[in-house]
Amino acid sequence: MTATTASSEDNEDIRSTMSYSPTPRVGSMHDIDVLQEDEVAIAVMGPTGSGKTTFINTLSGSNLRVGSSLQSCTTTVQVASPFQLDGRWISLIDTPGFDDTSRSDTEILTQIASFLAAAYEHGKKLAGVIYMHRISDVRMGGISTRNFKMFRQLCGESTLRNVVIVTNMWGEVGREVGEAREAELGSDDRFFKPVLDKGAHMLRHNGLTSAQAILHYLIGNHPRALRIQRELVDQGKNISETAAGEELNRELAEQIKRHRQEMAALQEEMKATEAIREKDEETRKELELESRKLQAEMARVQNDSNKLASDYTQQKAELEKRMADVAEAARKETEAAEENHRRQIQELEDRLHHSSVASNSEKEDIQRKLSDLQRQYDEARSQWRPRRGFFGKIGRALDSVFHL
Repeated sequence: MTATTASSEDNEDIRSTMSYSPTPRVGSMHDIDVLQEDEVAIAVMGPTGSGKTTFINTLSGSNLRVGSSLQSCTTTVQVASPFQLDGRWISLIDTPGFDDTSRSDTEILTQIASFLAAAYEHGKKLAGVIYMHRISDVRMGGISTRNFKMFRQLCGESTLRNVVIVTNMWGEVGREVGEAREAELGSDDRFFKPVLDKGAHMLRHNGLTSAQAILHYLIGNHPRALRIQRELVDQGKNISETAAGEELNRELAEQIKRHRQEMAALQEEMKATEAIREKDEETRKELELESRKLQAEMARVQNDSNKLASDYTQQKAELEKRMADVAEAARKETEAAEENHRRQIQELEDRLHHSSVASNSEKEDIQRKLSDLQRQYDEARSQWRPRRGFFGKIGRALDSVFHL
């Protein structure tokens, strides 16, 4: 399976047929219903630093925080402001990688699973999933392999036709080098070939036009439930029993096994050092310090493994509560804004109705104020109503659950 990218002719066709607006716009109450019912949701996944957030900001005009160091910036699921593409409202979902510098893989899986399960329980599915990969990486190392393995377990086999693997950062490599890496990624069973053979596509991203082309490919898809959504909601599985949960527990079990082997070796070394304590006190202290660090790491990994199910249950319940709170707050905000608008309109109309003795200039002034009031209201509504998208509500609720 070879990778594909939009040619210049394809891009020209896309530009000529695509109606694209990165600025959210909603013009009527009906648009809110359309946004909720016809919202196209696409999740963006991949390792830390693969360009997920920049890709999303480029398309949506959002200002989600972008990392410029080795520290992760996307530490929870984020939903960008909805925008229009081909007349459809698009919501892009930014997810943290399973190599986050501030949160464990258990926390990351809990967040992603909570978000996806809540959406699916409310009848919402993803039209597509994008997996970002740096073409600038010399090789697909252990971290990238682990991220992709978790990605496959989250998605499952039946949704792969809605998956696009996006190679990014082409400007950091020469063309021949990049194309050679791309060919290897698409033809090697250790990398992306298995998912490409089952319907996924691999596309290049090197700017706004290519990003639009990627979305254009996805938005016509029939939305499908991911494997983890079916497992958690339809099959009622515990998160530890899902494919992703089992994969994570296997990884945690391997970490514990390695740590135990390292601890055994370290203890043997400490016994040997004990015999020469007086001669090498500094070495003994270093070994004791290393032993404490290793024990703490083992305890952390074991704790992560034990609390996966309980954390998911607790945080999912909290998420549902927060979603209800967000929905209620949004309803009250909408009602208050519209009531205030109606009151101001009524006051001006009453003045106009009772101004039989007023001069024409006074009547014109009232009419102008009525027009200005309606315009200001429409402009304000165009800014806050798109945030009522369903996936945006889940994102804001998730922020409050994780205190972000």
